[in-house]
Amino acid sequence: MGSDKTSRRYQHRAHYDGSSGKVNKKTPDLVPKANHDGKKCCGNHTSIKTHHTNGFPTTYVPDTDIEKGRLAAEHVILNVQGMTCSGCERKLCRTLESLPSIANIKTSIALSQAEFDFLGASSIEAQNLIQTIEKMTGFTCLRIAQSGEAIDLVISGKALGPVHEKELPPGVTELTVLNKSTIRVTYDPSLVCARDLLCDPLFLGAKLAPLTAQPTIASSRAHVRKSLAMTLLSILLTIPVVVLAWAPLPKHELLYGTISLALATVVQTAVAGPFYLSALKTLMFSRMIELDFLIVLSTTTAYVYSVLAYAYLAVGKPLSTGGFFETSTLLVSLIMLGRTISAFARQKAVESISIGSLQPSMALLVDKSSGQEREIDARLLHYNDTFKVLPDTSIVTDGIVTSGETEVDESLVTGEAALIFKKPGMSVIAGSINHSRTLEVRVTHLPSENTIKTIGSMVEESLSSKPRIQQIADRFASYFVPIILVLSMLIFFIWVTVGVTIRNQTLGVAGIHAMTYAISTLIISCPCAIGLAVPMVVLTAGSVAARNGLIFRAAETIGNARNLSHVIFDKTGTLTQGKLSVAVENYVNQEPSSVAPLVLGLTMDSKHPVSTAITARMKTLEIHPSPVENVVSYPGNGIEATWKGKHVCAGNPHWLGFQATPLIQAMLSLGLTIFCISIDGKLAAAFGLKDTLRPDSFETIKRLKDRSIQISLVSGDNEEAVSSIARSLSIPQSHVRSRCSPADKQQYVKEALVSKAGKKKNVVLFCGDGTNDAPALAQASIGLHMNEGTDIAQSAADAILMRPSLNGILILIDLSRAYHRRVVFNFAWAAVYNMFAVLLAAGAFPGGVRIPPQWAGLGEVVSVVPVIVVAVGLRWAKLGGRR
Repeated sequence: MGSDKTSRRYQHRAHYDGSSGKVNKKTPDLVPKANHDGKKCCGNHTSIKTHHTNGFPTTYVPDTDIEKGRLAAEHVILNVQGMTCSGCERKLCRTLESLPSIANIKTSIALSQAEFDFLGASSIEAQNLIQTIEKMTGFTCLRIAQSGEAIDLVISGKALGPVHEKELPPGVTELTVLNKSTIRVTYDPSLVCARDLLCDPLFLGAKLAPLTAQPTIASSRAHVRKSLAMTLLSILLTIPVVVLAWAPLPKHELLYGTISLALATVVQTAVAGPFYLSALKTLMFSRMIELDFLIVLSTTTAYVYSVLAYAYLAVGKPLSTGGFFETSTLLVSLIMLGRTISAFARQKAVESISIGSLQPSMALLVDKSSGQEREIDARLLHYNDTFKVLPDTSIVTDGIVTSGETEVDESLVTGEAALIFKKPGMSVIAGSINHSRTLEVRVTHLPSENTIKTIGSMVEESLSSKPRIQQIADRFASYFVPIILVLSMLIFFIWVTVGVTIRNQTLGVAGIHAMTYAISTLIISCPCAIGLAVPMVVLTAGSVAARNGLIFRAAETIGNARNLSHVIFDKTGTLTQGKLSVAVENYVNQEPSSVAPLVLGLTMDSKHPVSTAITARMKTLEIHPSPVENVVSYPGNGIEATWKGKHVCAGNPHWLGFQATPLIQAMLSLGLTIFCISIDGKLAAAFGLKDTLRPDSFETIKRLKDRSIQISLVSGDNEEAVSSIARSLSIPQSHVRSRCSPADKQQYVKEALVSKAGKKKNVVLFCGDGTNDAPALAQASIGLHMNEGTDIAQSAADAILMRPSLNGILILIDLSRAYHRRVVFNFAWAAVYNMFAVLLAAGAFPGGVRIPPQWAGLGEVVSVVPVIVVAVGLRWAKLGGRR
């Protein structure tokens, strides 16, 4: 369940899905068709071809790899209601590990979530598996769908029946009944638009359901509501029992005992009943003794003894100690109250750091043909729709500006405080705020897959991984309950001995007195604080980082960064802005008009900053590309191809062997990045490009040095260009490497990881932005990727900077240190609390100071709430010199 740097999974769109009520119908025909009036709500869709085989329709979608269309293992993500502590998580893990068809298990207490690969063959088998997990654990598991889009529709009860009976509309893959009036429609957005579905005769009259919270929050709220209802029921039944036991009422002991017995029985069965089922299932299926077992043992002991005392009272032989139904009922009520308060605190913590609230719920849709505007729910947007963004409003989803110029504030998403100018052709991201003027934007990403959702998914992914310190805590927590059980038995026997030998009590009286101490010890101890010490801080840290433009891929990264000893930078696009421009342009024995088309043909399809700059230069000269064949890219060196039967190469002069020529030497002396073109081994053209440093490069490196962190610069560029940047930033030449291939960068990182003493590895961060940096990013202790790079580099990185600011490195270090302080505090608090509480419950302090068993149920509130408060306090930590 740990994190593996070499294993990265792709992000997915997630929608909340019910675990029951699925209508397992398959779409008979995926060809888009017009609605009942012959018009389409969303315009044209991608065309697909359909033919029939053996009477059944077979649908082919262009550019679909049929071999890859079905995975051998299905990835399942479950939202788990009832998983509140490390014991619950451990029980779920053991249950999942016991099932032979499950692999690659990950769980998260903070998200109440579990994910794994299921080796079954159908969705029906997966549904049966979920029911099995629920039966074995006692949790309520709701599956989160991973493919397609989903909308919830409110439909009348009478119309719900025909929906089941009719064939699904084109593009709809599944219907799920959520309740008596609401259904969930899962569809393929590449085939059908959400507005088309509302126009379909099958859903005629249906309305879009109110927007619901994201799965984690919705599940947490449901759990709190359920827990609150049971707590109120328990309190209402407990109050009369307490009044009858403690109030100065007339002597009617048998009547009071009968009423108390009835009320206590309801509490023990209706309210505490789930504890019995959970403890029994854990014992049977997971072979574990967990916290619920302690609750069952203690409350049952008090209840059963009280029933026996009532029986003796009923037959006229009352016991000297009497019964104490108020103890069992009050104990259950306070346990439920503690769990409800803790669940509420966790829910509010999750909600307070959620970034889903940044996404607007409504959009102003612009009709392309008529130009008319209408406000629609953002869930009904489709690819290539155009929506209007008014001044001082948030941008609904990611897109491309088609009309208007303005400045936008992206600080809520990227942490970048400066306003960013936008004009037609430039991209905008969801959640950013438009300032001065109106924009029209074309949708490129649906609201369920835009930047906000991607960040949220990545944050959740980091929470699914467990840092090493959490694994140690979980292991300790696994021994906690058995230790407390043994201690309680020991305390019982000690007090029995004290009562008989020192206080001269009878064995029965001493046993009853000792039982109260044992019950208090069983209940007051709480492993939940230990189990939540790390996950709650990781949850808060991940969200705080996201709001500062920093995304973690693994939780271990947060803990490692505080020990950072060495930062290695790439040059182009990292320390520099990566926006190269052509400063010198030379053609050797060739006419520019004959070579320039070749240059454009070689560079136009490459995303490397040098190629991008050369392409931009050629296009300003209105050059048309000349076709090239057999193109081969050599990362860190250049490009090789065939042009008009000739062998052509483009790349750095050292790779091509031109570094000693007078022309190249003259250009190198200027500190420029050199890009050469050769035809059949002869130099044909040479370009000198210049770049500018990022505005915060010098300040960031200075502050890193102030923290005694070593700085290195490695680059594939020529020595003169790299040395020029190093001198500007006061980086010593002994820490500078030029003309580095991807393998060279990786080797340099590997060498930096080895400390001089050779006993402990250095913590090394590599910061880069390109595909060439991927090996070094993977090799480093922490790979930090600048967001302007490529997807390959992102997949190899441990953390991603969502904005091009090196201040993110300082934020990473400061956040890691704040995270560590809070984790240490939480562990210290959990240890001090449990030690003090157990001693207090056991009566170890002089003067008769102790915690009566009926009040021991408040232990969970006292232990857990401080852990949550300290974790959420990370939101106000000072990071990177800013708050």
